[in-house]
Amino acid sequence: MSVRVLVVDDDPLVRAGLTTMLDGADGIAVVAEAGDGAGVPAALDAHPVDVVLMDIRMPRVNGIEATRRVRARPGPPEVIVLTTFDADENVLRALRAGASGFLLKDAPPADIVTAVHRVAAGEPVLSPRITRRLMDRVAVEAGALDRARAALSTLTAREHEVAIGVGRGLSNAEIAVELGVSTATVKAHLTRVLGKLVLGNRTQIALLVHDADLP
Repeated sequence: MSVRVLVVDDDPLVRAGLTTMLDGADGIAVVAEAGDGAGVPAALDAHPVDVVLMDIRMPRVNGIEATRRVRARPGPPEVIVLTTFDADENVLRALRAGASGFLLKDAPPADIVTAVHRVAAGEPVLSPRITRRLMDRVAVEAGALDRARAALSTLTAREHEVAIGVGRGLSNAEIAVELGVSTATVKAHLTRVLGKLVLGNRTQIALLVHDADLP
């Protein structure tokens, strides 16, 4: 089946360009569009969607709040946020809201297509270099380090190793090689980690590891 995509952007030209590009890619179908976050619920109610490509800066309901609302729905689609600026602190806020990653609007079309497929398959789309820059820009809240370490301390030793791997930006396959286990085993550990920490996706695991100031 094709990955079903909802494109959300307040610029009609950008929205049309993304739709045309994605609709022409193998294994992807743009099933709906929205001009801002306020139009997202109706689009999702009308169309089954696997991935939402979400602009951040939009009128009425911005991409951060829209992402939070999307991820609060039962069985929600994955969300990739879009930004013009690679150092925009709003991207990190969007990731905390439950987005599975972000892309720059000027990314090559092939990278956007690959990102949609990866996110649909459960893999985040994060540039380690840009993500680290974003994380380093955020002032650590008082007590955040202690809270993050306390949360991670509830994991078993193997779950902790998997969480650290996620925090380093490794894929499931790369974590499996490092730990000498199967990819299926890594996925099982990830499921338990998400459940124990009450997190929505692996991106939020990475953020928690970062808050804990772990390597």
